[in-house]
Amino acid sequence: MEAANLKSKSKINKNYYGYIFTLPFIVIFLAFNLYPLLYTFYLSLTDMTLMNSSYHFVGFANFKQLFSDSYFLKSAINTWKIWLINFIPQLGIAMLLAIWFVNNRLKIKFIGLWRTIYYLPNILMPVAVAALFYNFFSLYGPVNQIAVRTGILKEAFDFFRSTTWTQLIVAFIQWWMWYGVTIIFLMAGLSSISPSYYESALVDGANSWQMFTKITLPLLKPVLIYVLVTSLSGGMQMFDIPYLLTDGTGAPDGAIRTMSVLMYMKFSSGDGYIGAAASVGVMIFLITAVAAFIIIRLLKERE
Repeated sequence: MEAANLKSKSKINKNYYGYIFTLPFIVIFLAFNLYPLLYTFYLSLTDMTLMNSSYHFVGFANFKQLFSDSYFLKSAINTWKIWLINFIPQLGIAMLLAIWFVNNRLKIKFIGLWRTIYYLPNILMPVAVAALFYNFFSLYGPVNQIAVRTGILKEAFDFFRSTTWTQLIVAFIQWWMWYGVTIIFLMAGLSSISPSYYESALVDGANSWQMFTKITLPLLKPVLIYVLVTSLSGGMQMFDIPYLLTDGTGAPDGAIRTMSVLMYMKFSSGDGYIGAAASVGVMIFLITAVAAFIIIRLLKERE
């Protein structure tokens, strides 16, 4: 009986320490994640502005206005378009490089150095990156100078007056800044796959493509889901590069006006329409949540 009581007390003590260790995360999550999220939902149902102390509960009026707003629909299309143009080659190139780096038969040297070099763009400040690429592709920038001198272009081309080229430049910057992170995640996933699977497949006469589609991809699904969902979440919140690259409103012709840029524009215009801006934030959350749910459902392991 005494032994059972001691065992029960020991279990309670262990649980007590567990609660203490998890308490900081719980407090921080409640204060800085859950409360702002719930408060944003509340604000989206009001007509609150930054310059007025009084406000009213308006229900779903902000959302009705949002769906009839061509600016929001265009910003949603821009966000998805730029993310897809960026993410598809990002995943493909990162997968190729990750497979090369973990392949013992290729014997690539200085893998740690290459991995560091590929990751470096991610730690650069967005302000510096936007300024760098704006100067690269400006009318008198290096890209135009090289293109004209080598005969690729007859005269300098104003990239930032072309909606297509501006979107491509933003997508390229997003790819350049984030593909190094994707490489690291995929390398971690590939390193966890036992070589015995590939050895057995070689004995059975499988080629490289068959091993990739039948072994690598199925076993890499958890990592792919994580990469897809985190990239989607970041892509739907894309703000700094589209905002900083041109005039802060998504020029030219709103081509790089993402949902986050639109949300900031609503907040910073006029009296500071907090309720209208919050409704855009809620839509970003809902779009991300629904898309993430679909990705997880499609890629989850089936019995």
